[in-house]
Amino acid sequence: MRVITTDRAPAPAGHYSQAVVHGGLVFVAGQLPVEPGSADRHPGPIEQQTEQVLRNVAAILEAAGSGLEHLLQVTIYVADMAYWPVVNEVYARLLGSHRPARAVVPVRELHYGYGVEVQCIAALPGGSG
Repeated sequence: MRVITTDRAPAPAGHYSQAVVHGGLVFVAGQLPVEPGSADRHPGPIEQQTEQVLRNVAAILEAAGSGLEHLLQVTIYVADMAYWPVVNEVYARLLGSHRPARAVVPVRELHYGYGVEVQCIAALPGGSG
């Protein structure tokens, strides 16, 4: 098992790793749309939040030797299903033709009042771990 850490994504705020690599897979912990290195916890528009959270995921995957194009499974938590059309549009734009398995989970609230959180599993090219 290899722990992944990058300063291009927010540092963990609790007892967890940004990601763990094992068996040729990258397991990315739930990511909020926090700008790396910023103490600002004021959520912006949901489009901006979705772009930031996916940038954070991409940075972690790249640190592990993977990328968005290697995503296998994505879980998206949304604090309001009214956000879903915008979240889906940004997600589709950033992932392009790549369509990993995905679940969308409505939740009552997310930490710091954010509207979106993403957790995922990706493959490592070549399956090494």
